[in-house]
Amino acid sequence: MDGWDGETMRAVVRVREGATPEEAFDITSADAWLAFDAGVRNPDDRPRLFTRPPGVPERPAPRLLDRLRGRTGPRAAPTASPPPPPPAVALCHPDGRVREAALDAVRTAPELRPLLVVRCADWVAPVREKARAALAELPGDALFPLAELILRVSRRERGDCARALLEDALREGPAAEVLALTAAPDRATYRLAYRIAVERGLLTPIELAATAAACGDVTLQDLCAEAAVAALKPEEAVRPGASPDPDAAAVLDRLLAARSPRVRSAGVTALRRAGRHGDAEPFLADRSAVVRACARYVLRQGGVDPLPLYRELCAAPAAHPGAAAGLGECGDRTTDAEALWTLVEHPVPAVRLHAISGLRALDVVVRERLTPSLDDPSPAVVRAATRALLPEAAGFPEHLLRERSAPERPRAVRVAADRLLRAAGRQRRPQPGYG
Repeated sequence: MDGWDGETMRAVVRVREGATPEEAFDITSADAWLAFDAGVRNPDDRPRLFTRPPGVPERPAPRLLDRLRGRTGPRAAPTASPPPPPPAVALCHPDGRVREAALDAVRTAPELRPLLVVRCADWVAPVREKARAALAELPGDALFPLAELILRVSRRERGDCARALLEDALREGPAAEVLALTAAPDRATYRLAYRIAVERGLLTPIELAATAAACGDVTLQDLCAEAAVAALKPEEAVRPGASPDPDAAAVLDRLLAARSPRVRSAGVTALRRAGRHGDAEPFLADRSAVVRACARYVLRQGGVDPLPLYRELCAAPAAHPGAAAGLGECGDRTTDAEALWTLVEHPVPAVRLHAISGLRALDVVVRERLTPSLDDPSPAVVRAATRALLPEAAGFPEHLLRERSAPERPRAVRVAADRLLRAAGRQRRPQPGYG
């Protein structure tokens, strides 16, 4: 539903007229319940959508002369009091006394439990306390279908009580219910479910590693990767003469094959605990700087100096483009700088890209030698050269950068020239055709 407009107000009207919430809106949506709660208290936004209660005659508006005389118009015959609102509407009523009285209806109407969750964060203390007491009486498994709404309400100022009850229910409830919530579409819900599952040890290390490798959520990647590594038993893995644990090997292999650099770095670091220091060598040329740093650390812990390995890899850089960046991260300026400059002209774009990154890491960038890379046919190389040259932007002749800003130049070149002009404090309004 869309806030207090359109669908929300039509749903409010339907419920006022006797429809159940299930008939009026999507009761599986936390947003729909929150919008309904707000829409009941804001009927003035769409007054034409509300009808008079049955049996109540239309009251004519006061005339101008009546208003001037202090009258309110013709007196209408006294009518019977309007019928009480439906429980769903009463639970959202602007009057706190009406909301408090309506909480009793939830005991016999489980479909109204989402509004009970909302009332746990009510701004009126008596309503809030009564709702919290009623929610605490529910069995733990009754809170699991309300998890998304509970976590949404927990963001409010007084919404922490329902979340605490949910977390307690997840810690004490059946494992199957917790694991089912790990597949919830709501991000906050599945994050909480995974955190509780890790605390309770409901997932095997290989399951944690598979989740970390396949999931796109960075928070979940860190949680599952760290839990998978922590589940390994280093004392058994490094015991002299002990056979390697196949399960531990499967966990590490799954982490090492992950697409995410964060997960791969966790796997590479765990190689030290498993006593597999030599297996870190292939990751010296990883495309991620974090993974390369972890690989160097593991090798050094195993007594291996990574620098000679980098120099050997850079002798055939096409097969290991990332080795050029790694050489710059741990190399020697006087010995390795010229090798990196040679790789800047390599025919493979990935090698040129990482060679420029290595020059930056080694702090041997020379503006005159790197300027031709601003015209490189590879946009990635142009971006890398731009980052390396930004500290030297003030030394560029302005006309050279203006020439690269011409509309006929490739977009990557124009963007590079714009960034350098801006860094040098000589930026002007972009020329037509810049984008």
